[in-house]
Amino acid sequence: MRALAVAARVLAQLRRDPRTIVLIVAVPALLETLLKELFAGRSEIFQHVGAPLLGLFPFVTMFLVTSITMLRERTTGTLERLMASPLRKLDLLAGYGLAFGCVAAVQAGVVSALTFGALGLDVAGPKPVVAALAVAHAVLGTALGLFVARGDMATWLRWISDALPLTYAYDALAHTASDTFDARFGADVGVVCGCILLALALGAATLRRRTA
Repeated sequence: MRALAVAARVLAQLRRDPRTIVLIVAVPALLETLLKELFAGRSEIFQHVGAPLLGLFPFVTMFLVTSITMLRERTTGTLERLMASPLRKLDLLAGYGLAFGCVAAVQAGVVSALTFGALGLDVAGPKPVVAALAVAHAVLGTALGLFVARGDMATWLRWISDALPLTYAYDALAHTASDTFDARFGADVGVVCGCILLALALGAATLRRRTA
């Protein structure tokens, strides 16, 4: 019941925030539409990458929305007040997860219906499975957005997070949201840019001139 109460509060907040609703529902659909139009003359490209991106777009948007929401809860003191109440951590996380999980399911459902319908994406496998995986990816983005602060993690988990580029991308966003442009922000941006260059270099090194 406590988790349901938290979920109801989060959903009520989202209902009063049309910009977040647009970000959640409209942006992935818009990105898929743009992808279709970019390769209007080469439809085979959209048919090849449309399904993987159907899961990636909801994952990214739900991660950003959930993590920014949690950051806002921390900076406004809401999370601290909730933690001081009889709520357990599990109740709190379950409530947030339930609320954003429902939103993620709606988001992935809308994007899947658009992509398989109006955009004409065709896959060899069953479309319901692709749509279900898109929902799972969106929920995964939500779960990662709810991840605890790195300072509260076990040491071995912090070591793993230090190796993930997404950690530095999130830290840079968090610093920007709080208007804190310090040396740590510069380091985060540097790591993200370095990972971009490394990925491009590895891609160039492994790109074959001809297929076997």
